[in-house]
This record gives sequence, structure tokens and C-alpha cells, in this order.
Amino acid sequence: MDERAAHGRSRTAARTSRTPRTPVRRPRRRTLESLLLAPDGGGGARLRGHVPDRPKALVLVLHGGRERSRAKVTRWQLAVLRMLPFAGSLRRGLGDQVAVVRLTYRVRGWNGHAADPVVDTRWALERIRRVLPGVPVAVVGHSMGGRVALTVAADAGIAAVAALAPWVEGDLRAPRDGRPVLLMHGSADRTTDPRRTALVAERWQEFGVPVTWVRVPGERHAMLRRARRWHDTVTEFVSGALPVADRAS
Repeated sequence: MDERAAHGRSRTAARTSRTPRTPVRRPRRRTLESLLLAPDGGGGARLRGHVPDRPKALVLVLHGGRERSRAKVTRWQLAVLRMLPFAGSLRRGLGDQVAVVRLTYRVRGWNGHAADPVVDTRWALERIRRVLPGVPVAVVGHSMGGRVALTVAADAGIAAVAALAPWVEGDLRAPRDGRPVLLMHGSADRTTDPRRTALVAERWQEFGVPVTWVRVPGERHAMLRRARRWHDTVTEFVSGALPVADRAS
């Protein structure tokens, strides 16, 4: 009996010794892209896009919205989708040395003094500065996003601003350090006023801001009639404004 028990114990010990150990999983190193595009921290605002390993510059793309609305922004709303071709054109034109990211706001409206999209954009810019310190940023915005772009044009770290068919309202602080600005508006726009955009161009030029003012004849607010011209003009402007030596051919 003792001999059989000892033999059984030895077999059990052998089986136990052959049991594979569970490997210890080391935490994965977070990439710049995962840090920049992480969904947390914005209260519902979200960055999406392309971030290379070592970007030398970044383009922040801003969509339009409404004067007042607390409705949540979704990825499939027309104002958001309208900026996808711009992001694609910028990525192709600027190559893999430049990150191109799109911001979706928490809510659809500007909402008076709350200026919700400005709050979201400054949150995004703060994250960009934290993850990519010292990297120059160009801001491209349409409609309400154009108003946001003009509002943050004088903020630290902004290298260039492109405002497309912007909603111009109130006094706008002009950048004073020579950063270039593109203002582009269709002459047939009935949603936002091209005359106000022309007035901003005139006033900022008087302050010494290097403004490029482009009036697109017959174009409406959606930027669809001459879409290629809009995409190419913005990409060419941003390419010339950002200090990136090697660009895509």
C-alpha cells in the first residue's frame, strides 16, 4: 500500500511539474497615435486621423455646426463628412512627416457665450502640445469650424490657419507674429457671408497679417461645385506654411 501511494504521488508531482506556466504579460508601449487619439479626456470631443511615428508638424481639421444645439455630434453628420476629402488631400499632399487629425466636437452648436467648439478645440490643442511638444500646428476649418479657426488663430503654437466659408461674428484677434492665414469663400454662399470674410482679410492685412484671400466664383457653402479647387488650394497653402522640408511628390 505504501509503495503504491508513493508511486501515485510521484506521478501527480510529474504531471504538476509539466503544467505550463502562464506567461507574464508586459504592458504594451503606447504609440504617439494611441496617445493623441485616445477617446478619453475630451468629455465627448474626439480626435481621429493619421499620426506617423515622428511627425514634424500637424494639421487639425475642424467641421461646421449650428448656431445653437446641444445635440451630440456623430461621425456620420454631413458637416463632419464634408471635411474627409480635405483630410485625405492633406495627407496625400504632405506625406508621412505630417499628422492630419480631425476633431469632432461634443455638441453641434456654438451656443452663445459657451462657445462649445472653441472649448473642444483648445482641449485638442492642449493634448497636441502635451503629446507632441514643439510641433507646429495648422488649423483648417469650415463654416463654424472656420470661425473656431479664426478665434484660435492667435493662440500659442499655431503656425497657420485656413478658414473656409467661415461664419464671421464679432471681433477677432489677429495674429501678430507673421503666421499665414488663408481665407476662402464662395461668392454664391447664402449660409455664411463672403463679404464679412473679405472684410476680415482687409482688416488683418492692415495689421500686417500675411492673408491669402480667395474668392471662388459661383461657389456655395457646401464647396462641391469646385471641390478640387478647394482641396488643392488648402493643401498647397498648408504645405507652404508648415516648416516641413521633405514633402510628398
